[in-house]
Amino acid sequence: MALIEIVREVRLSPAESWRRLTDWEEHGRFVPLTTITVTPQGFDAFTGIGRVGFHDPMEIVRWDEGAFCRLEKRGRIVTGWAELAVEPIAGGSRVTWREDIHVKGTPRAADSLTRASSRALFTRVIDGLLA
Repeated sequence: MALIEIVREVRLSPAESWRRLTDWEEHGRFVPLTTITVTPQGFDAFTGIGRVGFHDPMEIVRWDEGAFCRLEKRGRIVTGWAELAVEPIAGGSRVTWREDIHVKGTPRAADSLTRASSRALFTRVIDGLLA
């Protein structure tokens, strides 16, 4: 598994940060070749072209409105979890994105590459959503 944590302090209200962070379809704007579809359990991220690609279904397993969300990755290729948190600070909010991700079939020795690429990707997502 490759654990990452990204923290941003922004001048958005906690409610606005939360709204942006949990607008699941909007995440797809910042992940190349990916479309997000909301499901009854959470959402599914399909990455690919046409029908060639893979699904990354995520189930919301904890939801504290406006403050915290935990997602479990239920895919055949990508597994792990993500936690999104928003807390008020003077002048805005602090957003924390923690994620532990594993690509099935990759050895533990590849965790540093998974960690680096995940950090780059999710930094792009969080910065885009909060801009």
